[in-house]
Amino acid sequence: MTISSSPHRNSFLQDCYVEHTMKAGNQPDPEIIDYYIEIKRRSNEKFDEPATRINNLEYDLRTADWILEKVRVSDVYAQNLYAAICNNDFVKSEIIPILKEEKWSCSWRYAGGIIADMRQVGDYVDWYCPGSDVFSNVNGTVREGSVTDEIRSDLKRLGWFILSN
Repeated sequence: MTISSSPHRNSFLQDCYVEHTMKAGNQPDPEIIDYYIEIKRRSNEKFDEPATRINNLEYDLRTADWILEKVRVSDVYAQNLYAAICNNDFVKSEIIPILKEEKWSCSWRYAGGIIADMRQVGDYVDWYCPGSDVFSNVNGTVREGSVTDEIRSDLKRLGWFILSN
């Protein structure tokens, strides 16, 4: 199974560091660049171990062709999914995860990275707090933590339900 990812994921902070350093008339520290490269490597390898895929909404989102297609063709759908996975807890619709209360959640920033990976372009910053710029005048967008009926239905189809909303 292919895991959708953005070649730009985890590049925003490195790019800012390089730009800031160069504007100050200095050369970027190779150790700091190596640090950012290591973050990218770890991120790209996080699902190499099968155990990391179990009860992991991110993995399910990044490998489900039908939901990837929806995210890639609609900015509003992508923003709605981003908003839904912010500030909410999810559980796999299976007996053991429910009984063990095995929840999945993520930060707003991390949610933005998931959407960038699903779209295969950009980084978390393209989705993180979008109400303040790109999406502020687009009909159909919702606030972080909000879950539209379509997203709720699609997450259910994916095998997940929302605990906090």
